[in-house]
This record gives sequence, structure tokens and C-alpha cells, in this order.
Amino acid sequence: MNTPLAVGMTRKIRPSKGWPSLNLKDIWEYRELLYILVWRDVKVRYKQTVLGVVWAVMQPVFTMIVFSIFFGWLIKVPSDGLPYPFFAFCALLPWQLFASSLIAASNSLVSNQHLITKISFPRLVIPFSAAAGSLLDFLIAFLVLLAMMIFYEIVPTIEMLTLPLFILLTMAAAMGVGTWFAALNVKYRDVRHAIPFITQVWMFATPVVYPSSLVPESWRMLYALNPMVGVVEGFRWALLGTGNAPGPLVLMSAAVTLVLLFSGAYFFRRAERTFADMV
Repeated sequence: MNTPLAVGMTRKIRPSKGWPSLNLKDIWEYRELLYILVWRDVKVRYKQTVLGVVWAVMQPVFTMIVFSIFFGWLIKVPSDGLPYPFFAFCALLPWQLFASSLIAASNSLVSNQHLITKISFPRLVIPFSAAAGSLLDFLIAFLVLLAMMIFYEIVPTIEMLTLPLFILLTMAAAMGVGTWFAALNVKYRDVRHAIPFITQVWMFATPVVYPSSLVPESWRMLYALNPMVGVVEGFRWALLGTGNAPGPLVLMSAAVTLVLLFSGAYFFRRAERTFADMV
């Protein structure tokens, strides 16, 4: 219990040292603030736009069309016996969710510097809320995927119930990398210029435009160190319900995701002591 200081006594206040506790319960206590920030980001994204939520559909659809022309028709990349447009769109949905959440979380601290310097609250709320705003775009684009399943006469199977697991893994991977980049972006502002390039290269290291079956068997587990490999393959399996479940790939990717998530959160909490001074 704190006791009052006697007259003439002084108390020195120093910043804590070492790795701090995550205190994830603080995020739950500030869940109303989290909701407010998510809703604010969603409104800002669609405010004064001509097409509104249609933008959430146009990006993956036009990307799918480009991929289908160049990779499916011209280069003739195999698609495991599936129509290439559907094959590509199945992977583009989780990838777009990952990429948009990662970019939003990475830039969130710099974009909300007025909050950091004026209000005391768990700073982890900011990248979490920025990433969560991308879920709405995903849900809207998912309706297009359902329409494509009807068009190609693909009947959903019981495996589709596992989709929330892969969505959760996608968000966890985005938050793991996003918290690292968010903390680094405060100190090194040129990080934000590297993030779009990193995500572009990362996409081609993920089986979005090609199946993971093209990767030699001996390299599969090393390939699965990319956390999005297991997510994309699991997403296709859950929607199609054909072939063997990508268990080893998913387990390896999930393990890497957990490492990224917790290490990113610890690094973020350690660096947040200086956020207010550096933003």
C-alpha cells in the first residue's frame, strides 16, 4: 500500500526495465474503446466514397481477373483441377484480409499520434482496432465467393465449418507482424515505405496464384514457415472439402503465427514507453 511522503522527502520515479507483462486483460477492460476505434475506421474508410462498400469487392475481383488471364490462361499454372478463377479467389480472400490488416496495423500508431500523446490507455488497442476494420471488407467479398460457388456448382461440405479457424489464424498472423512493424514505424518512419513492397513479395511466396503441390515435398515444411501457407491451403480445403487436410502445413504455420504474435506483442509493449515522445 502506498504511504504519503513525509515533509522534505522525495520519491524518484523511473521507467520500468526488462520485458514488461502483456496485461492482455487491459484490452478487455478497454473493449468499448476498441469498438469505437473500429467503428470510426470503418466510417472513415467509406465516408464520401462514390461506390462505398463496392470497393471491398472490386479489389479482389479485379485481381482475380488479372491473375486468371496471365497465370491461368497464358502461363497455364495448374489449379489442382479447379476452375482457375475460383482457385485464385479462394486464396485472394484470406490474403487480402492479411495484407490489409497488416498494413493498417503497421501504420496505426503514426495515424493516431494525437491519441497517444493525450490519452492514457493500452496502446495495443490501436493496432488491434486498425486490423479488425478489415474484417468487414472480407465479409463483403466473401459473398462474391459464395456466388462463385453457385456458378461453378461447388457444393459446400462440413469442412466449411473450420473457416473461422483459418480466419482467426489470418488475423493473428497479421497482428503478429503488424505489431512489430507498428512499433518500428514510430522510430523509423521509412518502414512504412517498405511494407507495401514486403507484402507484394510475400504474396508470391504464398500459394495464391499457384498450388503448394508445385513445391517439392522435401521443402514443404520449410515452406510452411510462411504463416500464410497453412492458412491459404486450409482455406481452399475448407471450401472444397476435397483431398487430404493440410494438417502439417497448418500446424507449422500456426506455430510460427503464435511466435510472431507473442514476440510482436512483447516487443510492442517494451517499445511503447517511448511512443509519446517519438510520434
